[in-house]
Amino acid sequence: MIRLFIREEQTIRIESIEDLSRKCKHPEKVLWIDMISPTDEEIEWVSKEFEVEFPSKQEITEIEISSRYFEDEESITINAYYLITSEGETPFNETVTFILKKHHLITVRYRELKTFKELVKKLMMNPSAYEDGYYIFAGLLEIRIDTDADTLEFITREISKLSKIIFTGIDITEEILESISYFEEMNMTIRENLIDKQRILSSLLKSYKVPREVREELRIMIKDVNSLIEYTTFNFERLDYLQNTFLGLLNIQQNQVIKIFTIMSVIFLPPTLIASIYGMNFQHMPELAWKYGYPFALLLMIISALIPLYIFKRKGWL
Repeated sequence: MIRLFIREEQTIRIESIEDLSRKCKHPEKVLWIDMISPTDEEIEWVSKEFEVEFPSKQEITEIEISSRYFEDEESITINAYYLITSEGETPFNETVTFILKKHHLITVRYRELKTFKELVKKLMMNPSAYEDGYYIFAGLLEIRIDTDADTLEFITREISKLSKIIFTGIDITEEILESISYFEEMNMTIRENLIDKQRILSSLLKSYKVPREVREELRIMIKDVNSLIEYTTFNFERLDYLQNTFLGLLNIQQNQVIKIFTIMSVIFLPPTLIASIYGMNFQHMPELAWKYGYPFALLLMIISALIPLYIFKRKGWL
């Protein structure tokens, strides 16, 4: 699917390209070419109409900075991470390709993204604020950074909830450890995403192609990204502390259970010994024919069980 965002005087018109046999009438008026899950034919059409080269699938997935950001005399090619968070799924980063050439912005993505929908709304409401593709790209980055900040705030709130549960000592279950691992993975993914943005913003600030007004916006963005990266470090420290605390409390609970079994074993050991002695089948046993032998044995077993209880109570083990 190809969508063209075309400037017409003071407005911007959206046109979907379905017939790939026709040419673009006014390519100089096109600000943004948004490609969603494009076919080979659609990529070829855009490449021919706007004279751009698209990175290969292998280049898109590579992590080297030379593959994430490439600049030549005519264009800038950027492969940027976008954090995908779906309910019930582990968060992951998906690469979106941006190509800036002349006043055009070309985007290649393979799923619907909330960031793009929000930018389209802003574009329609205030078209004069987006002079060319660089302004549109800066707008997409700004919305994405705000979304990342919201995600970090969500993680922080959830960590605070986990902290309250752990320190109350109630419901210390393995589900808490799973939650800690989930938020560690989520925090790690968003940190990777932010570091990728940091590298891209640093490279753009060095480029002579970026307009001065956009460069000023990028300077503010990179400060925001740096602060968010520091916040992910803080979240890692909190999660690590909570994990150690949880494991410590879990060990205490397990020790309490083992302690109970140990005390019960010690209490029943003397009565068991007495019962074992009087359960022997020797012919000559002093208490065998004694009238009070049975009650005496029971009393002896009770006393032998109470003595350890008394000792444990005095030492504060109960």
